[in-house]
Formats: sequence, C-alpha cells, structure tokens
Amino acid sequence: MASCAHTSIGDPDRGRTKMYKLAVMGTFCVGKSALIMQFIEDCFLTEYDPTIQDFYRKQIVVDEEQCQLDIVDTTGIEAFCPMRNQTMIWGEGFLLVYAVNDPHSFENVNVLWDRLHRLKGTKHVPMVLVANKIDMSNRLVDPTRGKEMARSLGVPYVETSAKTGQGVEQAFYELVREIRRKRAEEELKSLSNTSCCTIQ
Repeated sequence: MASCAHTSIGDPDRGRTKMYKLAVMGTFCVGKSALIMQFIEDCFLTEYDPTIQDFYRKQIVVDEEQCQLDIVDTTGIEAFCPMRNQTMIWGEGFLLVYAVNDPHSFENVNVLWDRLHRLKGTKHVPMVLVANKIDMSNRLVDPTRGKEMARSLGVPYVETSAKTGQGVEQAFYELVREIRRKRAEEELKSLSNTSCCTIQ
C-alpha cells in the first residue's frame, strides 16, 4: 500500500529512503555470515561454508527513517585480501567482528582497523566493534577488554549472539547511526566552507 509522505521545504529528504553501504569484517569463523543471516532472515546458520564475498540487501526503519542497507559479507581468508580491500574502499560503515572464544580474532581487530584507515585516508570511519558468540560457555576474551578496545578506538561496542539473535539488530542499527553522524559532520563542514567562501 502506497503511503503519502508530507515533505517540508526545509527538509527535502524527509520521507525518502536513505542508502547505506555496510561491510561485515573479521577473521575466519567469527560468525560474520551467521550474524548477517540472523539479521536478514531471522534464522541461524547451522552449516558453514567459507565465504568469499556475498551481497545482501535489507529495508529497515532506524529512528523513524527509512533505510536501505546494502551489506557485504567479507572473507576472512587472507588469500582473498585484495577483494576485501576493495570492499573496504566501497563501504561507508563497518562491523568489526571478533568471537569471544577466539583471542586471535580479537587481536586482529587492530589489523583491520589500521588497514581501513590506510585505505580510507582518514581515521574518521564509521565502525562498531562486535563481540560475537556470547552464547558460548568457553569465553576467552573478557568483556572488559572489548569495552576498553572500543573506547580506545572511539566506536560503539555491542555483544551479540548470532545463534540467539541477542544484540544483532542493535549492532546494525548502531552502525547506521554512526554513518549518519559522519554524514552530518561532512555536511556541516561543507556548509561552513561554503559560508566562508561567500563574499559579504
């Protein structure tokens, strides 16, 4: 059923669907594909095939705004690093995922962080740090370490379970909000530069 959205002159984008380009990143077997499928299909993957690169799309509403999310599920296999680099260049926002039962995946977050900054040419990249598999009993990465890393990186921290669905929606919604903040900052900067160049 079609809806009639009133658009005010002062807000030309009101009622329009905003587009967001997201990438889910992390090492091998941290649950990236499972997180996406839980978010997209509300189901848990019980069988696993190594991801090379998969694309998904989902329409959602975040804070009363219609959003279209284009999501890339990236590979954790180093042999496909060039493909992952292209995704980093393409993406606007990133979920950096580690598994709480895999300390190596936690340490690898800094590697991904550094690579993103180099490829983007800026440290102001929208990201959310995601601690996945919190349903597992053999937790080897303490929540305090995750929170401290997120604080040092200046990004939100979300704990998730792709199996139960806990925190999954929150992770993606937080990333949308981070992208919005970046866009707002860039728009404000652009307006400021335009104002400075205007002859009084």
